[in-house]
Amino acid sequence: MQSIKDTVKEVVYAILPLSLVVILLQVTVIGMPLGMLVQFFAGVVMVSLGLILFLLGVNIGLLPIGEMIGASLPNIGKPGWIVVVGFLLGFVVTVAEPDVRVLATQVDLVSGGLISSNVLIYTVALGVAIFVGLAMLRILLNIPITYLLVGGYGTAFVLASFTPPQFVPISFDAGGVTTGPMTVPFILALGVGVASVLGGKSASADGFGLVALASIGPILGVLILGVIFG
Repeated sequence: MQSIKDTVKEVVYAILPLSLVVILLQVTVIGMPLGMLVQFFAGVVMVSLGLILFLLGVNIGLLPIGEMIGASLPNIGKPGWIVVVGFLLGFVVTVAEPDVRVLATQVDLVSGGLISSNVLIYTVALGVAIFVGLAMLRILLNIPITYLLVGGYGTAFVLASFTPPQFVPISFDAGGVTTGPMTVPFILALGVGVASVLGGKSASADGFGLVALASIGPILGVLILGVIFG
């Protein structure tokens, strides 16, 4: 019961400032029609209820199962399976990410269907999957995260010079939308679970940084897509 109260407080504190700013703008600047204002408040109520249910679901289901999967994988005794499962989970979680679908729909609309939403979704998901697999490999081999970050972003800047200009901002937006409410809890919990059971490893040092690595994959994927379409 206490966790429900804390979640409700968290959502109210997050939504209330936005609502107050919109009300202030309505009174002083915008002057929206009454019908649109009513729609806004109805949307605020729906978003608040949705966020409460979502955050409860994350705490009850996604985080525990992610950590459990991560903690169980090393016990299989086959390190390769950790990389494979990380790849598969990175792919399916990203396909389910609502932020990715919003971006893909907008790109499809602006490009007149030239870059379909499905192509962009699966490109982004594949990029995340590859780098989540690399993140699992980093934990196994104790590779410093700095090398992967510098190498990944260095490759991105090189690819950007060969990609049509319109794909560059889309690629970095693609990296941003993968840090959404579906991907982040699951991937972080998975990494912490894996790092926590590997001998000699620190969960705080190795279990984090996965989201930063996972964000590189979509950037590279969309840039490569730009080279192909360009």
